[in-house]
Amino acid sequence: MISSRAVGIGVFGLLLSMGVAHGQTAAHYRDFQLGGSVASVSALTGVAAAEAKTVRARPATLQELQWRRPYTFSSGTPVDPVQQIVFGFYNDQLYRLVIDYDRDRTEGMTDADMVEAISAMYGPTVKAVSKTNREAPATSDEESGTRVAGWGNAEYGAVLYRSSYASGFRMIVTSVQLNALARTAEAQAVRLDEHDAPQRELARQKKEADDARASKEKMRVANKAAFRP
Repeated sequence: MISSRAVGIGVFGLLLSMGVAHGQTAAHYRDFQLGGSVASVSALTGVAAAEAKTVRARPATLQELQWRRPYTFSSGTPVDPVQQIVFGFYNDQLYRLVIDYDRDRTEGMTDADMVEAISAMYGPTVKAVSKTNREAPATSDEESGTRVAGWGNAEYGAVLYRSSYASGFRMIVTSVQLNALARTAEAQAVRLDEHDAPQRELARQKKEADDARASKEKMRVANKAAFRP
């Protein structure tokens, strides 16, 4: 277990290669289990749960918590090849991890090298599933670059990307069930926001007008009391 940022530097970097040896199931990434709570991820990373950012509050609570590898001056090369992870939560359940690898730690590595390393954890690659329902890709997928390879089953999915504009790699690990729920909630939230937009605009305009009247009245009272003809 990673209990602090300091301990995380050493242990966190070793878990990728140790996952299979220690019986890790496919629904994990390192020590992080899909479906885990904000509190459990906070305990593993040392990032305070209070730092979780609420992305959507309705119809479900969607949150994000970011871990960045701490800077260290103990050696010239950091131990952990992971530069940062953004954890996504659906109603306090971990449904997605967006993992960005440090370019310096993957310099010179080919797509095949990365696939070989990740396959040691997740097993053989799987073909991309063709989308027949015209489902729009998630923003994180669109921004991640070129798909290199994928792993998964009915429980989880993991996709490795190579950046379109640099030599970096990113991997996205998702819970199939929770990710579907999160995508549905996100789409519903957008529709709710669009539906409520006119009412929110009217409320904003009313508040501005009320604030302006209150400010003007405050100035009137002050000026009236101090005025001497």
